[in-house]
Amino acid sequence: MSEIKVASRYAKSLIDLAVENNGLAESYNDMVLFEKVVDETPELEAILKNPIVPLDKKIGILNDIFADKVGKLTLTFFKTVVNKGRSAILFATAKQFVQQYNEIKGIITADVTTATALTAAAKEEIVAIVKRELGANEVIVNEKINEKLIGGFILKVGDKQFDASIANGLSKLKKEFAQ
Repeated sequence: MSEIKVASRYAKSLIDLAVENNGLAESYNDMVLFEKVVDETPELEAILKNPIVPLDKKIGILNDIFADKVGKLTLTFFKTVVNKGRSAILFATAKQFVQQYNEIKGIITADVTTATALTAAAKEEIVAIVKRELGANEVIVNEKINEKLIGGFILKVGDKQFDASIANGLSKLKKEFAQ
């Protein structure tokens, strides 16, 4: 079974457990923190994925890092996953948890690439359009700046992309002239 599929199942189990214990928001914050820490410390992911590192050592490391930062449910979940020999999928599980939580809450992430930073008004307009078109409760805008776009923007939501960049327009024009 693929890592994503297994991670998705573990994430679903944690969501169900968190809902049962009225701690979904807390578990979400814990998983976001875990994701951030692993992103900033690739050594932690390497340790968790290394089959040579003993399980009790992995649990000790997770305990040292997260004991006072995450809830009891999350810490117990970490220990359970590690004890089952699945520590290699903890990072993927955290990502899947965040994704599933966002689906439950109607939160959509929109990646916007522009040549310059978005103004507050432009950002609000993008949020309003995405909410209206996709029926989202909340939109998280991830801004990226790519000066090669010259102007305009590229909006990506899930697997859909809308390219309104000048660079794309010029590229299309160039192809038309070539034909």
